[in-house]
Amino acid sequence: MKATIDLPDIIPDAVFDLGELGCGDLIIALLKSMRTLESGQIARVRALDAGAPVDIAAWCNMKGNELLADCCGEENAYFFIKKGDNF
Repeated sequence: MKATIDLPDIIPDAVFDLGELGCGDLIIALLKSMRTLESGQIARVRALDAGAPVDIAAWCNMKGNELLADCCGEENAYFFIKKGDNF
């Protein structure tokens, strides 16, 4: 995970602010949010929990989603996730 202050030039189809949710609550909220997207669409997710980088990366891997960028933007709190076909 590499932190950068700039947000990448990725245009999201949806923006989800999961705030300070952590661990199980974060993953459940992420799951519910991503269900609203079609395969191939991109979400920009804001998550402030210290464990979010590890939790989101593991969840993406487990669910077949692509983590396009992580730990970017203000507070390194932004993640860009492309919804996979097998979600």
